[in-house]
Amino acid sequence: MNPRLAYFLRRLLLAVPTFLGITFVCFALSQAVPGGPVEQAVARMRGLGEGMPSGARGTGSAVSPAQRAALEKHFGFDLPLHERYWKWLVRDRLGMRARSYRYPNKTVGRLVSERFGVSAVFGLSGFLLTYCVCIPLGISKALKAGSVFDAASSAAVFCLYAVPPFAFGMALKLLFASGGERFWSFFPASGLVGAHHAELTAAGKLLDLARHFVLPVSCYAIGSFAVMTMLVKNSLLEQISSDYVRTVLAKGGTLRRAVWGHALRNALLPVATGFGGVLTLLFAGSALIEKVFEIPGMGLLSLTAVTGRDYMVFMGILSATSILGLLGRLLSDACYLWLDPRLSFDAR
Repeated sequence: MNPRLAYFLRRLLLAVPTFLGITFVCFALSQAVPGGPVEQAVARMRGLGEGMPSGARGTGSAVSPAQRAALEKHFGFDLPLHERYWKWLVRDRLGMRARSYRYPNKTVGRLVSERFGVSAVFGLSGFLLTYCVCIPLGISKALKAGSVFDAASSAAVFCLYAVPPFAFGMALKLLFASGGERFWSFFPASGLVGAHHAELTAAGKLLDLARHFVLPVSCYAIGSFAVMTMLVKNSLLEQISSDYVRTVLAKGGTLRRAVWGHALRNALLPVATGFGGVLTLLFAGSALIEKVFEIPGMGLLSLTAVTGRDYMVFMGILSATSILGLLGRLLSDACYLWLDPRLSFDAR
């Protein structure tokens, strides 16, 4: 068998126990956290209301052991932990067929599918924006290292990196989405589409979506700008100072040829390790950014599941992101191998 194919098959097989370990540990921990669906149902039966502090107890009648046992059976907590996990893993199809505790009329798969498109668009848009801007910027900074442009761009990049994305989003809303009070207030303040989106032409709908995406996508991408830009710059500077670049120059080759024909490909090797993250970006979400721009994405769904102890929704999102993360590692290895064919997987 081809050594490289055998390597990827081993990695793929190792992903199975890794996934089982991740999900079982998280499943056990989530089930042990107090305030779950049984406790919430008991609190409602006592007239306390969900989320009420323990000191604000009402005078309702106590819940009998039989009633509590019926609640535990209804939510599946009467089974041992390993049986609950097996039921979640096999019968509920990684939790996607399970019912949400918070929205009992919807399955986890339906809740995720309703938010998936939004998160995928924002995640992929932020990813593409980061790479399309940071790689050329990093190359320019490396070729003009020590110049005024290099210093000014570094200062701007790190100043933006120091600003939390949600604070950056609020600033963008204040400056560019203030309801038309300024002549540059072109972008909408919230939502995914305008009120009259359905009445627009195809080109108008596309423009409307683009206007709504500009500000939140900028917030999604800002956190990676500094790291990616400096990674590309430093990696390219290291390659330019290598012996093989000096050899190209000594043989009469131009600096342009040495950089673009030889150094750049090797400089992108560290960047390739992040390519696999594009899969996890399908479920990308930031609760704070989505709250600022009123976007119904995976971030708000995850936050609601955690705060509301909706274990099934939390585990469904975790299983999907775990699978995509493990596959993303394989994609990163494939990208690394494509950029550096010198890698060998032959047994020694």
